[in-house]
Amino acid sequence: MSDKSVEHKMPPAMILCGGMGTRLRDVTELLPKPMVPVGTQPIIWHIMKGYAAYGVTRFILCLGYKRECFVDYFLNYHAHAADITVTLGQHRNIVYHNHSGEEEWEVTLADTGLETMTGGRILRAGKYLKDSDEDFFLTYGDAVSNVNIKSLHDAHLRHGKMLTLTAVHPAGRFGEINMSGSQVTGFTEKPPAEGGYINGGFMVAKRQLIDKYIPAERDTFFEREPMQMATADGQISAYKHHGFWQCMDTPREHALLNSLWQTGNAPWTEAW
Repeated sequence: MSDKSVEHKMPPAMILCGGMGTRLRDVTELLPKPMVPVGTQPIIWHIMKGYAAYGVTRFILCLGYKRECFVDYFLNYHAHAADITVTLGQHRNIVYHNHSGEEEWEVTLADTGLETMTGGRILRAGKYLKDSDEDFFLTYGDAVSNVNIKSLHDAHLRHGKMLTLTAVHPAGRFGEINMSGSQVTGFTEKPPAEGGYINGGFMVAKRQLIDKYIPAERDTFFEREPMQMATADGQISAYKHHGFWQCMDTPREHALLNSLWQTGNAPWTEAW
């Protein structure tokens, strides 16, 4: 059952959607990875539904590769979700039929550049944060999870760090997080043994993190210099998630997510 009793207004979610997804090349020749379908909807929709289940209604998508796919999808969102009757000619009109569960979302489609690195994308999209946004969620457009977004946000507020990341147990091919309690102390590149934690995305950042750790004069990968600097300052905490988490980097992982969806066993939908 979802925890929809939101005691405070939830921050917006910024989602990194600009990469080329080269390891999923067979599919991403036609679509950017966040627009690759799981079931009948793109994975970005699944990610946004997961946030919306906990009261997040504003989204900022950091676009680059094939950004027009996102623009077409969201501008025609109603048409994708319902049967429609189109009246052509002088008295043009569109009627949407059997359209239920309409999302009350505000979606900003931010063009952050074709080859911009993740730090640069966050920096460019940051202008769409409102003055009242003290914090913002930050994640990637290629992974789904049943992480409790409200509990994650509460942990971020409780720890008071610049950045809170969700630490998950991977399948063993990612760089691990080194932790002391809930504080992140460093990172290890792709360790040979399995069993540690990785950054699963689903992060929460203070707005000040952008100005403090992302340089404006050069492009950077957020996961490198900015996160390393924040780690050195003791400004990253980890929210440990022991539930479901799955990225979609390869055709095998794409097939896995589709299989879970089609069999009605999709853990990431638990809070919807």
